[in-house]
Amino acid sequence: MEQQDDDAQTELSPRTKVVALGRPARTPGAALNPPVTFTSTYIADGPANYARVSNPTWTPLEEAVGELEGGEALVFSSGMAAVSAVLALVPAGGVVVAPASAYNGVVVTLAEAVEEGRLTVRWVDVTDDEAVTAALPGADLLWLESPTNPLLDIADIRALTAAAHAAGALVAVDNTFATPLLQRPLEDDVDVVVHSATKYLAGHSDVLLGITVTPVRGRAIHDRLARRRLLGGAIAGPMEAWLALRGLRTLSLRLERACDNAAELSRRLTDHPRIARVRYPGWGAIVSVEVDGEGDGATAAEAFAAGTRIWSNSTSLGGVESQLERRRRQPGEPEAVPVNLVRMSVGVEDVDDLWADLVQALDAL
Repeated sequence: MEQQDDDAQTELSPRTKVVALGRPARTPGAALNPPVTFTSTYIADGPANYARVSNPTWTPLEEAVGELEGGEALVFSSGMAAVSAVLALVPAGGVVVAPASAYNGVVVTLAEAVEEGRLTVRWVDVTDDEAVTAALPGADLLWLESPTNPLLDIADIRALTAAAHAAGALVAVDNTFATPLLQRPLEDDVDVVVHSATKYLAGHSDVLLGITVTPVRGRAIHDRLARRRLLGGAIAGPMEAWLALRGLRTLSLRLERACDNAAELSRRLTDHPRIARVRYPGWGAIVSVEVDGEGDGATAAEAFAAGTRIWSNSTSLGGVESQLERRRRQPGEPEAVPVNLVRMSVGVEDVDDLWADLVQALDAL
């Protein structure tokens, strides 16, 4: 009967899975939702003997995200904890190929590893397949974002993964922007998927959490990541895991509304005289714009982000509320990111209210 249930879930739409996965068994009187287990210690001879090894509140979230991505998930204390665990797969002195304009936490981490002599990094434009392929010989890991953060460049994940594997490199893809509802990199033969679950998966700007997902085929990488989590101590709190699973229930609804809003706002922004460029790949809920202003436009971009009333001028993304930020204000943001670029995480509010707020902020420049 349990196998039949698993088979039935496999046939479900992802929009149903986000609601159905990670539930307790349907026995008479059972709770509909999994409980939160607060403990640091377990009685001997069970599946776990200490909370750094396991917590039953992690398991439903890992099962749900793993099934959505088509692999096996591990939950970490933050997105950067998950990133760090994946980068630890690279041996000392190894080579990483990575986007020249990626999330600044990744860029800074890799740059510091280069300065300390622990890694060599070859920075590439992920939209240039030939350049990426040329950088792969001798590499240990190809790190990809698609879309990239915050330039929203799109990589050919399938083609670049094949090229990386031919060169003997592992491939990791940060799927935070797309979520498994819009993109499933494991289907393109990627070795590791990474999420900042703080963003769209949890969706309410109240959780710090990271997740890795590896293919079901072979558990070597999964086991190495689990050991890194165990020894590094980058474990998730049970309350955070429970909140993220609760947030996951509405992912489909939130993302659908946010994507619709983003598509409409990107269209309207293209025609505004104070917007020099709109970056939007045609899908997803992130829009980046370059603001026209005196000099390099940085002052105008800063004033635009600070001048909104509904949009929150704040870092992070993927929540129900709309957020925007001039990215180069953040230390370590790659120089490839224009100083006048404002990244906009479009939320679920009424699109006309969001537009009116942007217009009044732009008109006030």
